Amino acid sequence: MRLLLAAAAIFLGCFTPRANAFDQWVPVRDVSLEVQPGSPLDFSAFLPNGVIDADHRLVAAEGGRLAYAASPEKPLRMLCASLAWSPASGGFPDHATAERYARQLALHGYNIARLHFADASLMFGRQKDFDFDPETLDRIHYLLAALKRNGIYWIFDGLSSPRGAYGGHDDRWEANGDLKLRLHVDEEAFAHWKTLQKTFLGRDNPYTGVAPIRDDALALVILANENGIEFDSVVHERPGEPAYDEALAAPFNRWLAKRYASTDELAQAWGALGDDERLETGAVRLPPDRYADSPRMRDLQAFFTELERASATRMSKVLRDLGYRGLISTYNNWPTVQTALSRRDLEAVTMNTYHDWVGGYAPGSALLQVSSIADGANYMRMIAAARWIGKPFIVSEYDHLFWNRYRYEAGLVMPAYASLQGWDVLCRHGHGPIVLAYGEPYPHKRAMLPYAIALDPVARVGETLAALLYRRGDVATSGITVPFAVRGEADFGEDMQAREPQRLTELALIGGIGLFSADSIDDRVGIAQPRTEAAEDVLAALRDSGSLPRGNQTDTEAGLYESDTGQIRLDRRSGQLRVSTPATEAAAFSSLREPIDLGVLRIEQADGDGLVALSAIDRQPSLAQSRRMLLIFATDAQNSGMIFRDSEEKVIEDFGSLPVLIRKGHVDLALSRGAARWTISPVGLDGTVYPPVRSGAGPVAFRLSNDTPYGPTTYFLLELEDG
Repeated sequence: MRLLLAAAAIFLGCFTPRANAFDQWVPVRDVSLEVQPGSPLDFSAFLPNGVIDADHRLVAAEGGRLAYAASPEKPLRMLCASLAWSPASGGFPDHATAERYARQLALHGYNIARLHFADASLMFGRQKDFDFDPETLDRIHYLLAALKRNGIYWIFDGLSSPRGAYGGHDDRWEANGDLKLRLHVDEEAFAHWKTLQKTFLGRDNPYTGVAPIRDDALALVILANENGIEFDSVVHERPGEPAYDEALAAPFNRWLAKRYASTDELAQAWGALGDDERLETGAVRLPPDRYADSPRMRDLQAFFTELERASATRMSKVLRDLGYRGLISTYNNWPTVQTALSRRDLEAVTMNTYHDWVGGYAPGSALLQVSSIADGANYMRMIAAARWIGKPFIVSEYDHLFWNRYRYEAGLVMPAYASLQGWDVLCRHGHGPIVLAYGEPYPHKRAMLPYAIALDPVARVGETLAALLYRRGDVATSGITVPFAVRGEADFGEDMQAREPQRLTELALIGGIGLFSADSIDDRVGIAQPRTEAAEDVLAALRDSGSLPRGNQTDTEAGLYESDTGQIRLDRRSGQLRVSTPATEAAAFSSLREPIDLGVLRIEQADGDGLVALSAIDRQPSLAQSRRMLLIFATDAQNSGMIFRDSEEKVIEDFGSLPVLIRKGHVDLALSRGAARWTISPVGLDGTVYPPVRSGAGPVAFRLSNDTPYGPTTYFLLELEDG
């Protein structure tokens, strides 16, 4: 009996929330999350949003960077607010709330917003095709006007929901519909999409006086979100069913008939065919297994690419005929060789990427609990290798998902490397990037969840840092661009899932990378086809050419990568990422065996893993001169009462509820400069500055705890006074 009780105790222990198992978590006291104007979290003074008009319409300027129409020589960085609301997260706000929300976005440093699944919201509960909910339509129109007044541009999906604007569906946010596939092969589906653009984007907005599609604020339309044929087929594949939808069979056979003169010629190219497979009768089968390499699969890639490029051209013409002048993109995920060729002719490239992806909210949902630094920021590198050099590059979605305990890394990894790469738009995905207060009565606002970054203090502090590192431009763009040569169909092998080799995408940790036409590379240091080079060979060539400084400390064998600018250093083995720029110094670390010297800031020791950053916020050019600095210290956060099915917290049983709990921690910090007097004041999540918790004179050195007398926080204000 005693053994049984002991076993039961061990079993139940796996379900015990970590927050209760250890006395290391403290509840957030903040309720209002509206940043106070003039507070340390109000960035509008040094990241102002201007007027949106014809002169300030966003265009693809020379070199493929986003810029204003009237000043194409000045590239822009756009920090994007993801607005993916649904009824479960509160839906689109009323007019008064929209005004507050748009203003808050501007204070946080956002200058562009992506509206995602707007089609689903418009059709929620509607039974007839294109019978948009009038209140939702009005709220969207008003929000667009409010965003524009605050200098925030728009990105729209031409289609987000696979249910489109068909009536009578109650699963619009799920992957059950087949509209995205049928857009490529079915005239009725294409006509439906075309009507959707006319009736939504082409409808006049009473609050701006112009239809969104003709508004200077509309910077980009993604024709359909994640609508690559292979990806959509993976999403819809079910056990025991064919890998590919039968709707593709007839178009594939017609395509083969144009390429091969006879069944015999096809058999010579592919090898043996089935006895009943005849090209002349259109009876050639689709591959039965997408993961089995074959010549059949090689041709399917070529077919998908041709079909996808034709679809993009046709859909783009619809928008142009409606008067749209902004950028167009599509196929915004799946960084494979095949999809890269489908994106080749697009005006802009958009990509989605995630670290430690989570498939849902149901009990039993799981993640891996692994660090993104430990794998060399692979989720960033994958999309870096999907960029086409010379075109605007937009990260339409990314996240390092809750409840991964290393997600403090995202606030450093993505904005730092997006800046290094010279990307144009950075959008961390979520229902919304901010909320106005904790405690809203909607299912997806009652606890932190994956894809709900607004409630998560760790994700929110990452967005704060992104506004500084990325939009403000604290991290410099690389002086190196390594082109990956692309020939075309000759690059296809027999593997549908083939992508750029990880050993070569590691170059994105040193400088810019991207795809480039093989016949235009000339004598540049680049990556040829086939991909036979090693990263060290390329680095040696860059050093020999003088493009990479001789003192650059990159050692791929040791897992050490230093950017050509010298500002970013990633060490896979120690689990550290360091950023040192004039205006911001920061480090994310899973271990701290010895002090980290970033220049002005030195991290002496810490009682656990986390993120520490120091940024000048008083318009001084550097930390060496600044007297008012924002200090960030992020550990981990969970909901109250979270329950996991395992001791490693990979599998969720219950997400728990508010209030949010922040893991207590402390760090010992020192600055290389002193002051006649210095103070450290906690800053609430709404920007409220509380009385100092540390002060001194002379050398600046102190122990910082995130468990303050005013509640736990991720923000502090460091102020220095000269003598």
